[in-house]
Amino acid sequence: MIDPALLTEAEALLALYRAHGLRLVTAESCTGGLIAATLTAIAGSSDVVERGFVTYSNEAKVEMLGVDPGLIAEVGAVSEQVARAMVAGALARSRADVALSVTGIAGPGGATATKPVGLVFLGVWRRGSEPVVDRHVFPGDRAAVRGASVAAAFRLARAAAQS
Repeated sequence: MIDPALLTEAEALLALYRAHGLRLVTAESCTGGLIAATLTAIAGSSDVVERGFVTYSNEAKVEMLGVDPGLIAEVGAVSEQVARAMVAGALARSRADVALSVTGIAGPGGATATKPVGLVFLGVWRRGSEPVVDRHVFPGDRAAVRGASVAAAFRLARAAAQS
């Protein structure tokens, strides 16, 4: 079940993108497609949502988005650099105007001393502009981290549409 508040945000985001004539692509890791699923739960979303990549594994990030495996080995999949590479790959491999990426640790496992549960990097890139990556540490359990990641992605997507 998708949080009704997220569905309301998705509706508003879709309306904004329609008004600006923009198409959107997602590249998701820790959210496992929840951003795209929330958007496409709204009837008529196909005029905005161009496609979505669910790249949960490192291999998928490399194969589907062209993320350099050396980069993942050097800085880890949960990093600003990989979020930036994911958003670049999604934009390059789609016909969308705006790309969103997310990589993080939703928990309950997977944390390290320097990368806690709730650490999430979100990227956005609108063609003709510069990519932006935000770092967050969201509190709560797995569902809370994933929901907060979707909400933050929608905020980034809104800002990109209005830039």
